[in-house]
Amino acid sequence: MEFTISDVVSAITGILFHDYVVYALLATGLLFTLWSGFGQYRALTHGVSVIRGKFDKEGDPGAISHFQALSAALSATVGLGNIAGVALAVAIGGPGAVFWMWVIGLLGMALKMTEVTQSMLTRDMSDPDNPHGGPMYVVDSLFKKAGGRLGATIGGIFCFTLVLSAITGGNMFQAWNVAAVTTQYFDVPGISNIEKTANFNPETFAIGIILAIIVGCVIVGGIKRIGSVAGKLVPFMCLLYLSAGLLVLLMNITQIPELLMLIVKHGLGIGDASASGAFLGGSFAYAMMWGVKRALFSSEAGQGSAPIAHAAAKCDEPVREGVVAGLEPFIDTLVVCTVTALIILSTGAWNRGPEATFAEQATISLTLDDDEWKLATPSLPEKNEEAKRINQVAPEAPGWSLNDSVFMLVRAGNNDDTGDNLHRVSGSVVHHDDGGFAVNWDSIDVQQDDDGNTVPVTLEGSGVWVNYPGASLTAHAFDRTIPGLGKWLVVIAVWLFAISTMISWSYYGEQGVIYVFGKEGMVSIFAVTLYRVAYTIIVAVSTIGFITTDAELDMWTTLGLGAMLVANIPIMWIYGPKAMKAYHEYIGKLKRGEFDS
Repeated sequence: MEFTISDVVSAITGILFHDYVVYALLATGLLFTLWSGFGQYRALTHGVSVIRGKFDKEGDPGAISHFQALSAALSATVGLGNIAGVALAVAIGGPGAVFWMWVIGLLGMALKMTEVTQSMLTRDMSDPDNPHGGPMYVVDSLFKKAGGRLGATIGGIFCFTLVLSAITGGNMFQAWNVAAVTTQYFDVPGISNIEKTANFNPETFAIGIILAIIVGCVIVGGIKRIGSVAGKLVPFMCLLYLSAGLLVLLMNITQIPELLMLIVKHGLGIGDASASGAFLGGSFAYAMMWGVKRALFSSEAGQGSAPIAHAAAKCDEPVREGVVAGLEPFIDTLVVCTVTALIILSTGAWNRGPEATFAEQATISLTLDDDEWKLATPSLPEKNEEAKRINQVAPEAPGWSLNDSVFMLVRAGNNDDTGDNLHRVSGSVVHHDDGGFAVNWDSIDVQQDDDGNTVPVTLEGSGVWVNYPGASLTAHAFDRTIPGLGKWLVVIAVWLFAISTMISWSYYGEQGVIYVFGKEGMVSIFAVTLYRVAYTIIVAVSTIGFITTDAELDMWTTLGLGAMLVANIPIMWIYGPKAMKAYHEYIGKLKRGEFDS
């Protein structure tokens, strides 16, 4: 049997992000929620006072303000995870996925508070202008008394997972989505008319090169430049995105109560979400997994990444910065992600109908050839009037563009993810000999039943859907309410959010490199330089075309996410008691008014 890289990566992610890892994280979040006496409340009250500067003092150790540290951490979380990740969760997991995003958001507040407190208690202040912190320094502190290199070894393992996550989730996910949503709406002059191949898309690659140049110019400046850029970029984009999102929700306000009930019902497994339109259906378990996965990816709770940004904060009370960090999942998941999810649900983007339908007499064939089912269709019909309106296409135009990603529905063997037998067959729009457009369809692997018989594949209707992967679905949702809004708002937001996330994650990975190779010396300088160059190159490489679907992209991002969780959760368990002791001592002082000026 021949194994591909995708098969290997998929097998590894299945281990790293097993159900048990998810349950362990949920249990850890619940533990620290109860242990802290629902510290989420302190984040929403005391945390706000801290970032407003109420407790700042001249000469506090650190390099950046509480607000800049929060912005730097949020720049890594409030981004494409909120736009593209949520869209992916709803599109595949259904409304129930949103419920589990809420759960992770609430528990994530306690997780963030704890892991940042741990980091602040053990941060390295040997260079006051460039403090260092994170789980690797927590581990060092834990094993110092034991002597030897055990702490450094475990810290090095965590740093490996950190760099892996920086490359996959912090880099590849962002770049791929920027290229996908940009080329969905805009042509690249001189390149857009070139047909893509199986492993190379010239249009997305051109976008990737531009993005790589921008990111490369920023990451050379270190945490001070990142904090400065993030402090301006993140609040502006959050305000702009949320304002537009709330406008759309206001226009669909009558649906919101019903949708909230739908989210809760499906999230609790009170009736699985059934297949409808573009949505293939989703079981309780699948909705839960996708909600948890996307919320973790978006908020980074429990990963150990945020403590690296917060370690640079000017602060003489470790717990104080931990309380500030508790605000991140609230802003990221419970506010921004919820707005995105409700936009996608209220506009019907998640279970939309087809953009075009073949005529009844059209010759559509499904043939079994070389152990693969192959789909063949005639020239594409014009998009329907509603699709043209949404996409602002002239009535006389066909509505299709070269390299558009599309899909049709078939019934085949059981789909383990949905509990149904519906499957998508994807394809790419190409030029037809008659001057119109046709589709090159992907083949369908043969499935066999328990008796070894070939499972037949049958076409489910004759509709053709445009594939809106990740951020493109969110943009489409905006366009369904106000045509053209998604085209400009989401594309601009995706670029700015992606850039802010990539520069923050580049810093996280760089801190891992510094921990392994040292803070000074030629070896460290060479390693950091090599990392920055490699990180920049990967931005462009991610858009070449070897990743073709959002499901493949999710596989790569889950690899980094799962690895960091497996490495960081045990650290939180071991050092958690010290963090909680410090937390309760700090809250006691706060209640007694010892910090009042």
